[in-house]
Amino acid sequence: MDSTEESQAVSFDSFNLQEPLREAIRKIGFETCTPIQAQSLIHTLKGHDVTGKAQTGTGKTAAFLITIINDLLSNPIEERFLAEPRALIVAPTRELAIQIASDSALLTQGTGLHTVTLVGGEDYQKQNRALDKKPVDIVVATPGRLLDFASNDNLHLGLIEILVLDEADRMLDMGFIPQVRQVVSRTPRKDCRQTLLFSATYTPEIVELADRWAMDPIMVEVESQKVAADDIDQIVYLVTMADKYNLLFNLISEPGAEKIIVFNNRRDQVRKLADNLYRNGIECGMLSGEVAQNKRIRTLEDFKSGKIKVLVATDVAGRGLHIDDVTHVVNYSLPEEADDYVHRIGRTGRAGALGTSISFACEEDSFLLPDIEEKLEMKLDCTHPEERLLEKAPAFSRSTHFKKAVEPSRGGSRSKSHSQGRRR
Repeated sequence: MDSTEESQAVSFDSFNLQEPLREAIRKIGFETCTPIQAQSLIHTLKGHDVTGKAQTGTGKTAAFLITIINDLLSNPIEERFLAEPRALIVAPTRELAIQIASDSALLTQGTGLHTVTLVGGEDYQKQNRALDKKPVDIVVATPGRLLDFASNDNLHLGLIEILVLDEADRMLDMGFIPQVRQVVSRTPRKDCRQTLLFSATYTPEIVELADRWAMDPIMVEVESQKVAADDIDQIVYLVTMADKYNLLFNLISEPGAEKIIVFNNRRDQVRKLADNLYRNGIECGMLSGEVAQNKRIRTLEDFKSGKIKVLVATDVAGRGLHIDDVTHVVNYSLPEEADDYVHRIGRTGRAGALGTSISFACEEDSFLLPDIEEKLEMKLDCTHPEERLLEKAPAFSRSTHFKKAVEPSRGGSRSKSHSQGRRR
């Protein structure tokens, strides 16, 4: 196992990277590696399989993308076929997949490499046309939609050279491993491909998956940064269930509360909460598994631009969000897993700005606090909110906006014979 001690600053120039990739890294402004990048690139650029233990926000996405891009540029192939990617990245959520693809677009500028995103909730045929447009080098996908494409013979994984499984623990928690197993079985044998697996935790189940899918993987571990550092002010309000909404409404109305993410545990809770805020005149959006992908993208853009002030989200939808100027994160319900608390509050206090995390602890979930405090290695100060913050919210002034969404259909299939009539 690699040392878990913090690495000395390592320049990207110290690696033998292809010039177009090096130039893209310069344009983005990357100079020195994060610990996970420094510790993994030294192995992955040589073709070794790696299992990385790292939280979101450690730079692992750039680590595996740089590995993929450098390898593809170093080993060009003249004869290519449509819908036959050379690299495959599997991620548990749509938002994370889209973020990875966005990062890939930045790192592949000037390289001629083509990335396609395959995620559920977006038009199947539109994604199929993206595969048909020109040979694809990198596919970033969620498990369900990926399996749809492979099963329908619209995507062929027999030429995959590098396989990345990101946030494997989250895929395990969400029940995606059977789908991932079917996808992996369609790729070359593990001794004929490079496999990179990343996980925030390293449970026996994750170890078993790594042993099954990777070839003598080198373990790279980066301890999560101390959570709740100086740039996040954490507040826990002891409040009754009946007073939660009034408290939230009044906090949102406070000076300095400019860009707020509110987390709730279930999608029905998210929808109801977002609807109540909207009916109270607050510009807000919602992110959950029931929201169509095109709507999610618009909602995120509106939140980033300031068109909406509040984003109400589930943990699954909130993973992988990169929004630098979030002023407040509110845990309307405490998460059942301490790791999710860490991910939630990490949405604020980014890029050197001061952030505020506010958690509501009521009679139903205050028992979750000890596990969170153990994870943080610190005691959280719990206090009762001031009376003014519990004043009753005004009557609704607008009609319902967030009605229950209808799940989009998965789209049709179009059979294609492998590598026939698709040469470019």
